[in-house]
Amino acid sequence: MSGIADIPVSRVEWKGAVRIIRSAFPPIDLFEDIADPADWPLLISAEQKTNPRIMATIGNLDLVPADRRVGGGGASYLMAPFTHVSTDRPSRFTDGSYGVLYVGDRFETALFETIHHHARFMKRTKEMPGWTSQFREIVMSVDADLHDLRTLAGNPDPALDPDSYTASQALARHLRGSGSDGIAYPSIRNPGGECVALFYPDRASNPLQGRHLDYHWNGTRVDLVRDAGSGAVFRVIDLPIDPV
Repeated sequence: MSGIADIPVSRVEWKGAVRIIRSAFPPIDLFEDIADPADWPLLISAEQKTNPRIMATIGNLDLVPADRRVGGGGASYLMAPFTHVSTDRPSRFTDGSYGVLYVGDRFETALFETIHHHARFMKRTKEMPGWTSQFREIVMSVDADLHDLRTLAGNPDPALDPDSYTASQALARHLRGSGSDGIAYPSIRNPGGECVALFYPDRASNPLQGRHLDYHWNGTRVDLVRDAGSGAVFRVIDLPIDPV
């Protein structure tokens, strides 16, 4: 891997960036309805007296520094990746002990990234072919100074290994510990696309729900994507996706 000191920092300003998440997770009322994060600790303390399960909904708020929390409409989409973490769910830039907000530069990038990970999950479950999980598109803005790996696109750098997260997690752990806001990197699953891995929720803003999507599993791969709103079905090929 390139020396950490040699990694440049670039300003990333994206409008219309996209994250695709499972629809199984509803918005969290605390993050959505109470705009001022400074009020959250007292509200949580009061709510726990009558609802002991509230922390299962909110997650571990202590994982997000108080001055970096965000509230208001759509805040669940920014906060939840940081308060609901587990070492059973590692990813490219975290071992699961802290949260990361992954966002693609456009819809196709987010789609192909999630298709890859959904296919890996489906292979482990050995489910029969069919329409499987529902997803939702979240459109947002990104504005951050990030350590930039995008110049490494196409190079065999360990941090961009398509099959191993060992080097990338070590890099991220060091950068985050050194005060970095996150990493910009070339999409591993959508050549030509770009992604960011944000270490804090306040580096993204204006999250809006877009389309609802269904993924079809054919027993080997995700081969179809359906727009649940319009009913349009698209066949997944290498690039791009074509209407059926």
